[in-house]
Amino acid sequence: MVLTVDLVRQGAIRWGNRTAMECGAAKLSFGRVDRLANRFANALIGRGLAPQEAVGLLVDNGPFSVSLDFGCLKARAIRVPLNSRLSQAEHRAMLEQTRPRFLIASANLRDRAEALAEHLQGMEVLCLGEEAAAEPGWITTAADGDPLLATPPDDIVLALFTSGTTGTLKAAQHSQASYAGICTNILANLVSPNRGDAMIHAASLIHASGTFVLPFWLRGGRSIVLEKFDPESYLGDAAEYGATHANVVPTMLQMLLAHSRSQDPGSLRNVIYGASPMPRPVMMDALERWGPIFTQYYGQTEAPLALAVLSPQDHVGPDAPLSACGQVSVDVSLKLVNETGEVVGAGEVGEIAVAGPMVHKGYLDAPQLERETRLADGFLRTRDMGRFDERGFLHLVDRTSDMIVSGGYNVYPREVEDALLDHPAVAECAVVGAPDPKWVETVCAFIVAVPGRRPADREVSEWVRQRLAPHKAPRRIEWVESLPKSAVGKVLRRELRDRLRSNTDDE
Repeated sequence: MVLTVDLVRQGAIRWGNRTAMECGAAKLSFGRVDRLANRFANALIGRGLAPQEAVGLLVDNGPFSVSLDFGCLKARAIRVPLNSRLSQAEHRAMLEQTRPRFLIASANLRDRAEALAEHLQGMEVLCLGEEAAAEPGWITTAADGDPLLATPPDDIVLALFTSGTTGTLKAAQHSQASYAGICTNILANLVSPNRGDAMIHAASLIHASGTFVLPFWLRGGRSIVLEKFDPESYLGDAAEYGATHANVVPTMLQMLLAHSRSQDPGSLRNVIYGASPMPRPVMMDALERWGPIFTQYYGQTEAPLALAVLSPQDHVGPDAPLSACGQVSVDVSLKLVNETGEVVGAGEVGEIAVAGPMVHKGYLDAPQLERETRLADGFLRTRDMGRFDERGFLHLVDRTSDMIVSGGYNVYPREVEDALLDHPAVAECAVVGAPDPKWVETVCAFIVAVPGRRPADREVSEWVRQRLAPHKAPRRIEWVESLPKSAVGKVLRRELRDRLRSNTDDE
């Protein structure tokens, strides 16, 4: 069975002196990244880290992002990434669940790390250098030889917290085998880089962007790591570094189209997007400006990265299925099931259930959740509702928890949102169920208007009514300046529902 750590070693041996990554002025070869990884691993082991102990990572993108991750692999550590945009309370909850031996922090996050350490007995804080490219002092005397620890395929390498849109933190655990499965999934379905290719990373490497590092590493491609996303300079940076591939979330693409100083994609041949639904008007604008260089993936933290793929060719033509997730990936088994786990009929909506080598090993310390999300045959219930069209494209309908039941009828917010986004005055929107004494729930739309345009509520509802069944048209519309979103740009519907409940309680 292929192990993730062996893929790291394979790439280092094959590509040696070629440039593996660039960050600012720092340029590191494959050999240098690998030696740094060995030193990180040996330093942690020398400080007492035992196999399968957790290491918290409170780090921003930087020159050591890749070598630190690879070092944890070689030390048989369980990486626990902490998104720096989350609150201290959320970080504390994650650390209390995983009980890491060490918390490694970027220099600018030292104060946050030390504050967290006060609440977790026995956790030692280790910081990266004050100067971004300077090696941290605690690894300078560590040996740069590979520790070569015997590593079983079921070793946990990553405990990645997700709250989805429910707000309940849970850690999906990926093993040496499943993370290697993510790498091969990307290579088989999303991108097949050459040694001259380079992917630019502006999103945090702890999210989907980071899963592309190892596929490019194996093929001799470069990883261009930006410390942050700046929509004004992003395309200029991509051109300067010669980036051929990019990974973005829909919010990033919207910002690029609105604020970038340049609208020339330059050397970019492929822009990969996912993590949340892409508004159709945004994609139409992007295709018009940049051409058919876009690939969409559908996946989730528990089963990254590409359960289904919408290729660049699927983005063009009069029958382009832009509302679809894509075709099911070649290494994924996927079916649509009802509440009891039985496969639904052709064309019917069902919960997406998947199996494949990239599926996580299970949730950390959550046996009840594990039972709820596994079918008898081992398939993972994604809690996403979907349907197949007559051409075999998978369409994401909604989350099971987001479905609105109004007067006994099921309403999926996604289809209402798609109709709303076709209105020229709607920039963004989110649809949720509002408590109603007669219908139990009614359709409520939170809408961000295009600047300078705000139509009457009746006009907007009628717009939807002309496109969907009458009971799916919003009975209530809330105009807002912005929508609440997670760190990866997903709309937090629960916050919108909470607002409505609060307003109802106050009445």
